[in-house]
Amino acid sequence: LVTFVLLGVGLALPYLVLSLIPALTKRLPRPGAWMETLKQILAFPIYASVAWLVWVLAQQTGPAGLFGGLIALVMVGFAAWAWGRFGASLTDAARPRTALALSLGGLVAAAIALAPLMGLTGSQAPALALAPSASDGVANGTIASDRLAKAGVRPIGEAEAYSPPRLEALRAAGRPVFVNMTAAWCITCKVNERVALSGEGFRAALRDGDVAYLKGDWTNRDPEITAFLERFGRAGVPLYVYFPVDGEPKVLPQVLTQALVVAALDPTSSATPEGA
Repeated sequence: LVTFVLLGVGLALPYLVLSLIPALTKRLPRPGAWMETLKQILAFPIYASVAWLVWVLAQQTGPAGLFGGLIALVMVGFAAWAWGRFGASLTDAARPRTALALSLGGLVAAAIALAPLMGLTGSQAPALALAPSASDGVANGTIASDRLAKAGVRPIGEAEAYSPPRLEALRAAGRPVFVNMTAAWCITCKVNERVALSGEGFRAALRDGDVAYLKGDWTNRDPEITAFLERFGRAGVPLYVYFPVDGEPKVLPQVLTQALVVAALDPTSSATPEGA
């Protein structure tokens, strides 16, 4: 709610300032051809957003979803081309009806292209590319290398797919656990992983503390991850939680630095990451 209130305030603020101080209108740039150029330039950030959303769709539905999304964009592009090609030759009376028909036609064609994908999201989406769990391989806080290989579990420092049984098995075996809840569409998550959760300092902290690293993918609103988020009073990702061997779980901030994460994973540290 705070986010949307601030968005509204930001959009309204220029009009409010100009209404309170009308003299400022004299400092505004005069209308001209530059406005058309600016409008066209501002379309490219929208195109970039579309590219990102298509990538998210590919994460959710796989190659079939990507193909359907691209076909839908082709259909919308065809409607825009048809308007640009024939719209200028229409009469003023026919132009609104034709524009409406082309817009509806493009939307219908896009919906038809995407319709087969509706059943794929969440049911046949590609699995997170993480190592499978192997709760039977945990013993006395370590896993023998041969059993590790047979179980398919990645070495310490690389992530396993999160599941409640795996988390409980690791904790029962006396292993500290770091849980990273993320999603393909979460930009903050991607930045945190690049800045704080991929460097040698982070991997060294996992190795030094024998910390298991579990990663949950909430791209398709996995119910087990939803329950984990609700457990810690969160409505979405990112969520980072460190489970020490003894004591209560520590919730880290949503914006991370590598130093903050390394300090949180240090068993000798008494810092409180939530307030960092």
